[in-house]
Amino acid sequence: MDIYFYGQACFKLKGKTATVFIDPYKEEFTGLKLPKDLSANLAISTHDHDDHNNLDSIMDADLKIEGPGEYEVRGISVTGVSTFHDTEAGGQRGRNTVYNVSVDGLNIVHLGDLGHKLTEEQIEEIGATDILLVPVGSVYTIDAKTAADVVSQLEPKIVIPMHYALPGLKFELEPVENFMKEMGAEAVEPQAKLSITKDKLPDELQVIVLNKV
Repeated sequence: MDIYFYGQACFKLKGKTATVFIDPYKEEFTGLKLPKDLSANLAISTHDHDDHNNLDSIMDADLKIEGPGEYEVRGISVTGVSTFHDTEAGGQRGRNTVYNVSVDGLNIVHLGDLGHKLTEEQIEEIGATDILLVPVGSVYTIDAKTAADVVSQLEPKIVIPMHYALPGLKFELEPVENFMKEMGAEAVEPQAKLSITKDKLPDELQVIVLNKV
């Protein structure tokens, strides 16, 4: 499976049987650019904000998912777990869905705009986590320290930060370096994509930074 990062919280998961897009954004809202003619079998949005909800930009999708539940398409299974976008039970920014997406035997957990540490019930609902996509930019989500705490809660083998300051982004977020320092991974060099199989997962936690496509 290959994982590509498109900026903000947008990722493409390319498996053997299908392709998944998560949280495509509206360019006019973010200031970031998406490639043209995006195509996937499955399109997912974690919540209805303009930097996460542009499912119309994904062509030819067999299924579009916008909330909690259990789903399956073309050999990919998805579990969506209800969480909040803030520390006030959604009172400030509403709800957020965390997704566990199973591709080629790997469990990829996308936290969306999570705004709080997870409860024991949420951890159980999310289930096994091989690769964690975690927001780290603070302001609208958890900050670097809380993100590190959530990593400890879910115990992934690989963690990929998202939702942090990028050139051209129209709103201010904290830099990814804050999270990398929190994780003791300042020396990590960004890479173009992550190509991984179940049997190649590391024994110890690995932090990977992806360049924006």
